[in-house]
Amino acid sequence: MRHFLTLKDLSPAELSSLIDRAAELKKMQHAGEIYQPLKNKVLAMIFEKSSTRTRVSFESAMIQFGGGSIFLSPDDTQLGRGEPVEDSARVISSMVDAVMIRTFEHSKVETFARFSSVPVINALTDDYHPCQLLADMQTYKEHRGDIRGKTVVWIGDGNNMCHSYINAAQQFGFKLNIATPVGYEPSQAIVNGVDAEISLFHDPIIAATDADLVVTDVWASMGQEEEQRKREALFADFQVNAQTMSVAAQDALFMHCLPAHRGEEVTADVIDGKQSVVWDEAENRLHAQKALLEFLCAN
Repeated sequence: MRHFLTLKDLSPAELSSLIDRAAELKKMQHAGEIYQPLKNKVLAMIFEKSSTRTRVSFESAMIQFGGGSIFLSPDDTQLGRGEPVEDSARVISSMVDAVMIRTFEHSKVETFARFSSVPVINALTDDYHPCQLLADMQTYKEHRGDIRGKTVVWIGDGNNMCHSYINAAQQFGFKLNIATPVGYEPSQAIVNGVDAEISLFHDPIIAATDADLVVTDVWASMGQEEEQRKREALFADFQVNAQTMSVAAQDALFMHCLPAHRGEEVTADVIDGKQSVVWDEAENRLHAQKALLEFLCAN
């Protein structure tokens, strides 16, 4: 049995195969081919943080694969509150074939996985967002081929997405430049924990120079709304705009995990422009997660 809590839970070879399989599954789905490797299997989806793309993509994946899903909101579970995480893991995993968790503390999904009898998927924690990286890597390969040896620039907060890009730099073999305001750098322990070329900057233009892929995210993530005004001032120079894209490689792509705030972390002309692949990136959540579910759960 395998879990998927971070990108490090799979080998580089397994991740590469997963991306290729996601592309195959996408072609099959677009062609209307019926493929149901998870018939009669059930995915429990535990949401302590809400999400549009995560719910729609995982639920659609299970339906298309012939299985089913159970949506559990914060009102439907007592995860770590009225009942220990260990007990919830034992009970829920005894009734389903896989569990997807979107929550705050990363330690919660780690504890759940330790006591689960079925595969557990991290659909986002405060520290990591590995499922999004599968979609991002699939999207880059579709548009530009192998990302190995390329330069990626992350601009904005050193958040969970940034941390997963750090892991991806090792697992997919690209160079990563990270540009953040002072005090908003990624976890040094996560940076130190990878064998990859990671460079930290406080100037987004220098960091973006000659980059093959430019990535950003909202300035205030879920749970940080009270910091919005403070962050707007601190992050003002870290907006991805025409100037940012002009210093990147001529064929650079732009990605954003969405939802996006036009006029804040990215300008409308960039996210809606020719270099943006955010809509393919969003759709690929479905196909990449189908490949992951097949890998973890298919007989």
